Amino acid sequence: MVIGAGPYGLSVTAHLRAAGVDVRVFGEVMGSWRHAMATGMFLKSTPRATDLSAPVPGGTLADFCRAVGESVLTELTPIPCTTFVRYGMWFTERYVGEVENIPVRTVGRSPTGYRVCLASGAEIDAAAVVVATGLAALAHIPPRLLPLAPCGPGPDAALSHTSQHSDLSRYAGHRVAVLGGGQSALESAALLHEAGADVRVLVRGPRIRWGDTPALRRPVLQRLVKPSSPLGTGWALAAVCHAPGAVRRLPASARLLLHRRALGPSGGWWLRERVEGVLPVHCSRRITHAHLRGEQAHLTLAGAGEGPRKLSVDHLLAATGYRLDLDALEFLSPVLRHRLDRVPGSRAPRLTAAFESSFPSLYFTGSLAAPTFGPMLRFVAGTAFAARRITAHLTGHPVTTGRRDGRHPRQ
Repeated sequence: MVIGAGPYGLSVTAHLRAAGVDVRVFGEVMGSWRHAMATGMFLKSTPRATDLSAPVPGGTLADFCRAVGESVLTELTPIPCTTFVRYGMWFTERYVGEVENIPVRTVGRSPTGYRVCLASGAEIDAAAVVVATGLAALAHIPPRLLPLAPCGPGPDAALSHTSQHSDLSRYAGHRVAVLGGGQSALESAALLHEAGADVRVLVRGPRIRWGDTPALRRPVLQRLVKPSSPLGTGWALAAVCHAPGAVRRLPASARLLLHRRALGPSGGWWLRERVEGVLPVHCSRRITHAHLRGEQAHLTLAGAGEGPRKLSVDHLLAATGYRLDLDALEFLSPVLRHRLDRVPGSRAPRLTAAFESSFPSLYFTGSLAAPTFGPMLRFVAGTAFAARRITAHLTGHPVTTGRRDGRHPRQ
């Protein structure tokens, strides 16, 4: 069984089904990309880094564009999220097949492997489970901001997370502060400004970092000095993309440092002209206190940067990222959540070279695997590595079920 129908869940399922494994996949196809991305957003990644992994040639983003009669995207073409969603739907029809759009309520141990309870009330026994649920459950808002939303963060409260929005035009005419200095914060701020909101950005760091404009052709010496990779240029990024399996063999402390610092917050090169000099950005600023007064959010700011020390807004949009924490996966039974081995120094699962956790035949992929295999697993670029490893493990070491025909049970 595969839980999740985003890029990783679809890629793993495509490989498993091509290998003859009888697998069921649960989730809404490209659900997070359809509902947790505001209208008008683009991918930060270039086309080279956005291919889902098909078991045979013909499943790339470029193949999709050719199949539907659209121009093939270049490295200089920002990819609309809507295009990526349509690509995921096309990929599903071509390589995945049936996806069951039923939420998974609980996953727990059973005598034969795992017992999975669905929102429909059905219960399924699975010999193996692949968790590919993405970031939806891992959104993080600093606790000091939560007094702004006594009933919980959301679009109708004075505080929300960027993952909770599909349309930012609702804030037209409102005063909005955006907290964060990465792509999500900067693009959300641009969309808010363009929709008519009075917006300003609060950045903890001393400056905004922008990505370099991709070069379609680079001199040989430049390619040697700074080799390219799906995540950018430079030997460090090229190494972690080329050999994520080798990253796993590093000490846990080194892996976590790499995970946290290899790719810091930054904005896409194509976004810069929509932000810089267009809307106010306050760097070296952090929120030390937040409270509600009526329906307004009152913020106390600190830091060496210029700007007000007090700020009142109608809404605070937190682009504060995600926290890789197994405890946030509430569909996992308490036994699984509490007894799964973690990467030392983190709350992410410790994984084998095949993405298997400390519980046999329970696999984790996507961002939760990044503290084990490096930053490539935070992006679509890691789907091929994960799908091939998991498939090879499941097909090379069949789960014992007592059957004698050599076929896999329904996973």
